[in-house]
Amino acid sequence: MPFGRAAELRFFQFQSLSQPSLQHAIFTRQGGVSPAPWSSLNFGATVGDQLDRVRQNKLRGLEALRRPPESAFDVWQVHSADVVIATQPRTDEPPQKADAIVTDTPGLTLVMRFADCVPIMIHDPVTHSLGIAHAGWLGTVRKVAVRLVESMQQHFGAQPKDMLAGIGPSIGPDHYPIGPEVVEQVKVALGDRAEEHLQRLNGQTHLNLWSANRGMLEDCGIGSIEVAGLCTACHLEDWYSHRGEQGKTGRFGAIASLSS
Repeated sequence: MPFGRAAELRFFQFQSLSQPSLQHAIFTRQGGVSPAPWSSLNFGATVGDQLDRVRQNKLRGLEALRRPPESAFDVWQVHSADVVIATQPRTDEPPQKADAIVTDTPGLTLVMRFADCVPIMIHDPVTHSLGIAHAGWLGTVRKVAVRLVESMQQHFGAQPKDMLAGIGPSIGPDHYPIGPEVVEQVKVALGDRAEEHLQRLNGQTHLNLWSANRGMLEDCGIGSIEVAGLCTACHLEDWYSHRGEQGKTGRFGAIASLSS
């Protein structure tokens, strides 16, 4: 598995995205300062943890990739398909509501938080552009992955054939049963292909967020798609899982930055 380490921090990196033009990491929960139930590298400021601990954790993550704190840009994640174009570090309070960020600004560090939802990273080495998205079931049926690709095309002239995509650690289909109302929304959103991403296990319907988002990226024309295949609920020693920990947990951080 493509894991790296910086001091006490352990992080996942996509092999296909590990190149000189891009710095990125999806951090495990190890190596932070937060106590239980957020132990320990919690990036989430809205889950009950103290803000000073969250700030320290975020600083540790940025320092692990040698990214200056003043380079960071994040958003208020709301399970939407909205995309923000980032051109400079965020200084506004509160942050914009969105679930995807794109940039072609070297040195700007994109930051997002997760605890079961799918981290999606896309890099186009031709236009030197970058995107990151947060896709739970709502973001998936709202096609945030597609909006991410479209934004990179529209704003930077990026072509899907040149893009490299990664689908990071998130809840796997074995731990993701969904109710009939969600099943219906998946079928409406994904049409004839919905059944490819729904399976029956122990009398319940489960959703495969990995294959659903991969399928949408493939339909966009992206050929290079790396899937981590790591279930957050199966590996609580590494990842926060909203479902696996009954909501009493933190958020792991993902950061990405284009090299100057």
